[in-house]
Amino acid sequence: MSDTDPANWGFDTLAIHAGAAPDPATGARQVPIYQTTAYVFKDAAHAARLFGLQEVGYIYSRLTNPTVSALQTRLAQLESGAGAICCSSGHAAQILALFPLMGPGKNIVASTRLYGGTITQFSQTIKRFGWGAKFVDLDDLEALRAAVDGDTRAIFCESISNPGGYVTDIPAVAKIATELGLPLIVDNTLATPWLCKPIEMGATLVVHSLTKYITGNGTVTGGVVIDSGTFDWSASDKFLSLSQPEPAYHGLNFHQAFGNLAYTFHGIAVSMRDLGMTMNPQGAHYTLMGIETLGLRMEKHVANAGKVAEWLQNDPRVTSVTYAGLASSPWNATAKRVYPKGAGALFTFSIKGGYDAAVKLVDSLKLFSHVANLGDARSLVIHSASTTHSQLSDAQKIAAGAGPDVVRLSIGIEDADDLIADLDQALAAASG
Repeated sequence: MSDTDPANWGFDTLAIHAGAAPDPATGARQVPIYQTTAYVFKDAAHAARLFGLQEVGYIYSRLTNPTVSALQTRLAQLESGAGAICCSSGHAAQILALFPLMGPGKNIVASTRLYGGTITQFSQTIKRFGWGAKFVDLDDLEALRAAVDGDTRAIFCESISNPGGYVTDIPAVAKIATELGLPLIVDNTLATPWLCKPIEMGATLVVHSLTKYITGNGTVTGGVVIDSGTFDWSASDKFLSLSQPEPAYHGLNFHQAFGNLAYTFHGIAVSMRDLGMTMNPQGAHYTLMGIETLGLRMEKHVANAGKVAEWLQNDPRVTSVTYAGLASSPWNATAKRVYPKGAGALFTFSIKGGYDAAVKLVDSLKLFSHVANLGDARSLVIHSASTTHSQLSDAQKIAAGAGPDVVRLSIGIEDADDLIADLDQALAAASG
């Protein structure tokens, strides 16, 4: 193979070129925004082939769109996946990921260290579908094994968790998932494929909130499910929508018909058709442009996070810092082994003075933006206990790393010294 073969391209080359070729109609170099609802069929036979999944093409933009397709190709290649399905948000991606796997009475086993909105979605919202969730500390692999039962259909974790920045030993969890014949779903939003590729570590599916680091500028809400193409959906009778005739699509057996792309085709033909979690083409276009600088941005994010975390750890006004990149972190050895490029750029710290001091610090910051987002080029801050994790019980907040004295930082790509100066003055105000 030559050096121009995409299979040999490096990360930054894929981030710019994967899924993108000059527009055949105009020669436009950037992927155009195909702002259209529907597509004209060549004739009745062509339309029938498309609807019957006998030919790949465009039918209706709730299902597929050329701009979104280019983004799906790029994300799949960056994550070493076989296919991808983009959707309207990270939360939509989680439901989209589970939809082909679940049914009434079935459950997932999920990490206790998840974003607060995800814990609420899994502990409350999915009950409306008749699904259930069991929450386990994934540092305890035996507890993970014990939580799985005959109705379990997936294991779910975050590579780097929100808000604490804790890291998951993905290869260890994937080994157990494989032994138990279950797909492992990894939310890789905070790590991005620049820091780790869960599929190469044994994960079956990867989900992202594209709203965060992937786009990187706070302009887009989007999500994606990336299919490894490696799971044998017919190895058991657990995944009937994929391994048996699917009643929602004329009795088609997706695994038999599409092989390693069975999950991807089902996700578009059934899940997107019926759930309608469509990503808009303009959002896909912005995300494609954001990905072009992902490697450059992540390198600066991680370098800045290390400097800021080290400074906070040595400040007497701070009681603890959760950043796994610190040598003092109990997750540091895992971070070095599984995430050798760094432990991300999101972490928390606890401040002396409890809840009141934490809130005062947030209100006193000037350079950090107080927003309910993360992964922006700008540095961001929030008090999770009173906002993103406020629907959780006190015990759930503490388990998720969002106690009353905890402040979450998303470190941007500004000059680190300026970020430290801002934190210094805010700590002085909060402890004054």
